[in-house]
Amino acid sequence: MDGHDADNSKQSTADMTVFVQNLLQQMQTRFQTMSESIIGSPSPSAPLKAKDETKSAEDS
Repeated sequence: MDGHDADNSKQSTADMTVFVQNLLQQMQTRFQTMSESIIGSPSPSAPLKAKDETKSAEDS
């Protein structure tokens, strides 16, 4: 019975490793896409938003 538990533990560790690797890969892909989107298409409202955030920080 102990040997069987060890096999299950190894399998669940392998499954978790694969799951985490896939999750990190998805996050990396999404982060890269967002970064390219931000860098590639500057929004005209971005400077205004930054100014508004500065004002609200000074007011509080």
